[in-house]
Amino acid sequence: MKYISTRGDQTPRGFSDILLEGLAPDGGLYLPTHYPQVDAATLARWRGLPYASLAFEILSLYIDDIPAADLQRLCDATYTETVFGTPQITPVQPIGAADEGLLLQALSNGPTLAFKDMAMQLLGKLFEYELARRGEALNILGATSGDTGSAAEYAMRGRRGIQVFMLSPKGRMSPFQQAQMFSLQDANIHNIAVVGVFDDCQDIVKAVSNDLAFKRDFKIGTVNSINWARLLAQVVYYFAGYFQATSGRVQATPERVSFAVPSGNFGNICAGHVARSMGLPIAQLVLATNENDVLDEFFRTGTYRPRATAETHETSSPSMDISKASNFERFVFDLLGRDGARTQELFGAALARDGGFTITPAEHARIAGYGFVSGKSTHADRLATIRSTWQASGVLVDTHTADGLKVAREHRQKGVPMIVLETALPAKFAATILEATGVNPEPPAALRGIEALPKRFVEMTADVGAVKRYIELNCPA
Repeated sequence: MKYISTRGDQTPRGFSDILLEGLAPDGGLYLPTHYPQVDAATLARWRGLPYASLAFEILSLYIDDIPAADLQRLCDATYTETVFGTPQITPVQPIGAADEGLLLQALSNGPTLAFKDMAMQLLGKLFEYELARRGEALNILGATSGDTGSAAEYAMRGRRGIQVFMLSPKGRMSPFQQAQMFSLQDANIHNIAVVGVFDDCQDIVKAVSNDLAFKRDFKIGTVNSINWARLLAQVVYYFAGYFQATSGRVQATPERVSFAVPSGNFGNICAGHVARSMGLPIAQLVLATNENDVLDEFFRTGTYRPRATAETHETSSPSMDISKASNFERFVFDLLGRDGARTQELFGAALARDGGFTITPAEHARIAGYGFVSGKSTHADRLATIRSTWQASGVLVDTHTADGLKVAREHRQKGVPMIVLETALPAKFAATILEATGVNPEPPAALRGIEALPKRFVEMTADVGAVKRYIELNCPA
């Protein structure tokens, strides 16, 4: 399997190369030259596999430059009951009223209580493996709106040959999210609180990655979902959720399901797009936004209009307070028939010149063929959904998952199970949960009192040059 850029660079690259590279040299994102297809027989063969074995089967379709025995070992070491708390790894359970047909897929049982652990735990092992194989080091530069940072840092802390420089928007995360990152004292972890919003942090990461000389000299890589390896690992739980939702109902024609996905940077739902493109029987991919509804606007109208920093709302689902969705380019590339020149025009020239773009009516009409629908959730919706779910099911959901549930209810189809992807445990957003239900969710015992721990971070303005200088000063000699 080889990989190409969304912006027209057709130079084929192997998985191990793009694992360490992040953005393509032309500023695009990597995608495989094609999506391997799975049929009913393959789905039947995969049904019932342990999660680690399922991960190996799917990743093997995209990775041919890591020996199979090594890849199996990495999957087996990552997806364990010890790390994720259950043998299913991502268990599925009914939620809401019995007649709604809604299911909740738990993705937040890893070390940092968020779905980002599902990919990041594997990514840490892949990085360490490949760096050791090459005898190289890597400086990871990332941006987080809340959960990516802690998941990356917990996965990379203490790993040989790896330094992590993580940008986060100052004051824009929940106290628990902030404490998870800033309380780490590992020498290879560097937290940078940027005065601005997540999009400012993400812009800096892209600017540094697009400086090819700096990227080469300081061996810059990324763990954001612009890294294909991370998105690929997320594809696995769509298959795992499908198998659980359709357990005991195997038919000649595989039953369809839908997935509702809280969406900020478009990585989580882009993994669903990949799974559907492979042949997983997904009826709908339901995209849920919060008040920062740039993506909902696009899917409804065909206009993509990222907001400026001052227009980006600070909400009670802060990990989705994003107005520039990096992974969105991957879907648009597919939507445009993999036309790299057209993608370059939209995400390069049009964004820079006009601050956004509008696709043609014919292009917008193609969206239905990819199964996407969308909707928006507000703080009032969040409170109502958390409260009603608690009353009906005795289950507390976090604020982002509540956004997903709210929009999922608007797009249910009779006879089609609707799987809502959980994004985090409610303890990470305790203030809103308490407001909605009167219940103060407790974190696991190992993380209680984390907000009171000493914090280690630096603060700086949203300046690319300042971040580069900080990296230079803190890279090992």
